Amino acid sequence: MNKSAGVLLGIVVAVGAISVGGAWYTGTKLEGVLQQQIVESNKELQAALLGYDATATLELVSLDRGLFSSTAHYRLKGQGEVFHGDLELLVTDRMEHGPLPFSRLVRLKWLPVMVASHYELENTSQTDKWFAATKGAVPFKGDVNIGYDLSAEGNLEFAPMELALDQESSLKFSGMKLNIAVSDNRQKAKVDGYMDSLSLALSAPDRAPGKLEINGLTLASNLSKSSFGYYLGQNTLELAGTKATFGDKQSVLTLKNFEQKTSTEESGSNVNGRADYRVGEITFDGKAVGSAEMLWSMKNLDSQGMLELMQVYQTVLQPYQKAATEAAAQGESAPELQMSDSEQVKVREAVNKVLAARPQIALESLALKTGSGESRFSLSLDLAKPQNLELPPAELGKQLISQLDAKLLLSKPMLADVAAMQAQAEGLTDVKLIAEQSAATAEMLSAMALATQLAKLEGNNVVSNLHYANNEVNFNGQKMTVEQFVGFVMSKLGGAGAMQ
Repeated sequence: MNKSAGVLLGIVVAVGAISVGGAWYTGTKLEGVLQQQIVESNKELQAALLGYDATATLELVSLDRGLFSSTAHYRLKGQGEVFHGDLELLVTDRMEHGPLPFSRLVRLKWLPVMVASHYELENTSQTDKWFAATKGAVPFKGDVNIGYDLSAEGNLEFAPMELALDQESSLKFSGMKLNIAVSDNRQKAKVDGYMDSLSLALSAPDRAPGKLEINGLTLASNLSKSSFGYYLGQNTLELAGTKATFGDKQSVLTLKNFEQKTSTEESGSNVNGRADYRVGEITFDGKAVGSAEMLWSMKNLDSQGMLELMQVYQTVLQPYQKAATEAAAQGESAPELQMSDSEQVKVREAVNKVLAARPQIALESLALKTGSGESRFSLSLDLAKPQNLELPPAELGKQLISQLDAKLLLSKPMLADVAAMQAQAEGLTDVKLIAEQSAATAEMLSAMALATQLAKLEGNNVVSNLHYANNEVNFNGQKMTVEQFVGFVMSKLGGAGAMQ
């Protein structure tokens, strides 16, 4: 035997020894690790469903342990409206023991891991229709590599499917794949994925058919666990195109380059965040409408107070809403909302916590831009803790709102564009008549706004500005008290009603 062959044989023997020893060690520790991970998963499921009419639990049904691999069976139970009643899913997980699982060796991945997991949904009486829709393929499956520090990376893959919802409605799905990475102790998580298409066709004898088509969905998340147990960070969702077909005339609304970006961060005991929604191109029945955006921001939200309010909503308000809905369906009056003294105290304390942090909520921009102009609205609201939540409404409002800013800009050319599109949707085809009617509609709307003195004209834009602070209102340059402002608005709206 030459020296090279001897070295190679030594490496093979060493790898084999490490694999056997590591596999044995992994097998003895596996059940304890799985049980602990299930406990953590159930905590996160509970946190994720807070505020929803739903509960979910994960449990280990069985574990068949071997030397080099083990097979686990899990059960996921869900209840509530989110799951449309009761849901039970069974998942099989075939786990290759580390440190060098064979499936990784053949792909030349030499870094040691504790387990290489290969999981998939089982075919049961609750999932047989799902398997039928995928033509026998496993509806979802995935691979996860778990390190000895309990970090994990892997994927989750949903199979393509075609499903008949009823005789006249159907769902067609291209499939989707997600890549997932979680750090040790689940402190950080990253997810990214892509879906090519989804089509939902709905029809019934008593209504016009409708269809929703989604194409090119991309999503990405980069999250870190906060001090209060929730994941905060950045989430992005993008759609290349969305098309909705609806109504008796089978109108078609198309959105292209839709983008949703949300971000949250922890600052001391508070949470700040924002949510931006943008549509790059809107068309209606083949005619260009324009683009749109809606931008929100939130600052100084007390995390503990918000959690307590969500818990009250889940335990008190959700059951009441459900009972009220059921009563209305049966033609009965809604029951009275019942709250114990302790629940009322908890709500007041939580509200005071939230307001003491002086939260700010702002609609930074709600805008629609057409080929001729752009209209925009913004609203910023700063809140404060009042002396007492039981104050009379007028006084409570003064103390509750520390500052308010609102700005409205209506573009007359944009209003004309919208009026023209509405006329076309109603069946008008005469281009000259459409142009005349749309221009007249824009002029009429702006004239009404100016006649009420609730807005003023700046060029081709109808604008209105409102600022409130320290019990003083500045409305379009006029300063007045809150009472004077309310009286002014009511008088002008009364005059507008009479004029109309």
